[in-house]
Amino acid sequence: MLLTIILTAITMTVIVAVRYLAVSGIFAWITQRVKPGHYDGQSAQIGREIRWSLYSTAIYGVPTGVLAWGYTNHGWTMVYADASAYPLWYMPVSVLLYLALHDTWFYWTHRWMHRPKWFRIAHAVHHDSKPPTAWAAMSFHPVEALTGTVVIPALVLTIPIHTTMLGLVLFIMTLMAVTNHMGWEIFPRWLVHGPLGKWLITATHHHRHHKEYRCNYGLYFRFWDRICGTDKGLTNWEDRAFPGATEKTGIPAE
Repeated sequence: MLLTIILTAITMTVIVAVRYLAVSGIFAWITQRVKPGHYDGQSAQIGREIRWSLYSTAIYGVPTGVLAWGYTNHGWTMVYADASAYPLWYMPVSVLLYLALHDTWFYWTHRWMHRPKWFRIAHAVHHDSKPPTAWAAMSFHPVEALTGTVVIPALVLTIPIHTTMLGLVLFIMTLMAVTNHMGWEIFPRWLVHGPLGKWLITATHHHRHHKEYRCNYGLYFRFWDRICGTDKGLTNWEDRAFPGATEKTGIPAE
């Protein structure tokens, strides 16, 4: 049994790593095609982003593998495959519920990571991407990766979700993690600057966090930023200056 769990954990880690390399690689390729030279001079940074991200894949992959084993062999989770087990209307509701709870957890742990001690210990790794690239989506110190890896396991253990809806949640997680760090906006202006964009986070919103540090902490939605007064609006893409930061505080250098 132990060997099976270990093999499942290793397999899931490999899957997470391949997914990261494939998706980030695709969007890095799109960047090169759409904005040639956009990542010029960032080779060393990209190397660090990939290295830290691959460390993170193990931290994400191992508990996911253990849960996958438990789901298959003991029905540990609340994931269900029978579409009739719950009303059909619950499917989209479960997706929104997962995203809202994940966003809430991320907002508050992200703000915590900006406290001087924890920024210095862990979050500085992620902010070492200046500016971020498509490879920075999982570029976390192991301590920060651990704060992120508990979310989906906790949700699947407590909140029912259909297998296809869980797949959709994971797809949205991956898509937004990569596109929010591309260093340019891939989504259309009508979405980013329209009514929907006032509540959704895309690169134009998150990039400002990487420039100014103490604002725009959300993951999917601008809800918590808005009610907590930390929403500083969208990036001015014409301003290409990207200040450094003191490792101790995470405040942009003067």
